[in-house]
Amino acid sequence: MSPLKKLFKQTFIYGLATVLPKMLSFLLLPLYTGILETAGYGEISVIFAWFAIFNVILAYGMETSFFRFYNGSRDKHKVTSTALISILATTLIFLVLALLLQSTIANITKIDAMYIKYAIYIIALDALVVVPFAWLRAREKPMRYSLVKILNVVINLGLNVFFLLILPKIMANNPDSVLKGLYKPNFEISYIFISNLIASGITLLLMIRLYFRRPYVFGFSLWKKMMKYGLPILVAGIAFTINEVFDRILLTELLPESIADSEVGKYSACYKLALFMTLFGTAFRMGIEPFFFSHSSSSKPQLAYAQITNYFVILGSVILLGVIVFSDVLKVIFIQNKEYWEAMTIVPIVILAAFFLGIYHNLSVWYKVTDKTIYGAYISLIGAILTIIINYALIPEIGYMASAIATLSAYGSMMFLSYFFGRKYYPVPYNMRKILFYLLVSILFSALSFYAFNRNLIVGSMLFLLFLGLVYKLENEKLKRIFIKNED
Repeated sequence: MSPLKKLFKQTFIYGLATVLPKMLSFLLLPLYTGILETAGYGEISVIFAWFAIFNVILAYGMETSFFRFYNGSRDKHKVTSTALISILATTLIFLVLALLLQSTIANITKIDAMYIKYAIYIIALDALVVVPFAWLRAREKPMRYSLVKILNVVINLGLNVFFLLILPKIMANNPDSVLKGLYKPNFEISYIFISNLIASGITLLLMIRLYFRRPYVFGFSLWKKMMKYGLPILVAGIAFTINEVFDRILLTELLPESIADSEVGKYSACYKLALFMTLFGTAFRMGIEPFFFSHSSSSKPQLAYAQITNYFVILGSVILLGVIVFSDVLKVIFIQNKEYWEAMTIVPIVILAAFFLGIYHNLSVWYKVTDKTIYGAYISLIGAILTIIINYALIPEIGYMASAIATLSAYGSMMFLSYFFGRKYYPVPYNMRKILFYLLVSILFSALSFYAFNRNLIVGSMLFLLFLGLVYKLENEKLKRIFIKNED
């Protein structure tokens, strides 16, 4: 099988592992926005923002570091065992310290102490499956990876539906039901975290077999190399997470207390429509990251990297235009409460930002395969600084629109910086004429549809079909050569 064909096959399977669970979880958006007021959804969004930050800290770059050393090692068991011991030890230390300091954490984050305890256990459980999931990807077992990921969200979704919809109806019709011990009025947010906790626990049980492989071997010198490689990725990950979720926290701090949670709720709900682009970028990254490392020593790998980026931009441009054109349809399906629609103005900005982020991940191959991960940290830190500065400067003036602008500025700057440094340290022959053509045309058509024609569905659909026609005319023969002529 040709490398590109194999990549797209694995990307499709990893896409199922990413897209299907996220699409299932996307169903929680109408559930949450239908049950919770904008302020309640805002509170949940802030808590999940802290979740994201601590998930990155507890993983500390070990996933990418594991890929790097697993693929190049003759003693793969030693790499796996060392990574498992490291993650297990740090997670247990976190669990003990966090439980002892939960009251202090609650005061600092301004989150109810009851929710903090749920968060601690969920974060710990999620950290323990980082290496097992990375092991599946490194061994190219995308089907098992996908099944476990999908099961996690099916359980989470099912429990959310049960606790938030089915259980209240049962108790309303039959107050003496055998399930009355499970029901508490005004307990919706706790039910959401209980559902997450159970799903994370079952996921660990499904993945825990790797922890019982014997013998355990801890290579201290290997661990130091893995940490040296992974710590810049941790810094980059924290900076990236600031770019992704810290705006919710800043909105609660910088907006008047009377409206802060409500504004965060509106912003977070409409931001979810960028999930289509995020899913595509994540699925693509899941496929290309092992590909980058496994083909870095092949003959002229830069040519394959350039082709991959070309097709990412083409497909991403289609998604960008499609989501923006049909954004009014999507909001009716996924955000049924009209109180949230006020924030729809952020949609084109955050989708374009997610597209820039996806391009950045494709461009980041240069510092990963050359072991210059410190540059990834520098680039992400610059993005994080931009995020914080723009939010602090503009939130008091323009509210959540400042957060959307900050996100676009951060990811756009990261994309350009990665391309600039990549040309110097690991030149890849990107077809910039093609990349810029698709990128600029999709942005132009999106702006015409959303702003010039005020989201007119007929005009937008015509522009979308025109763009699809351009893609078909220019790329049809090349795609056939990859998927038809390059047989196994």
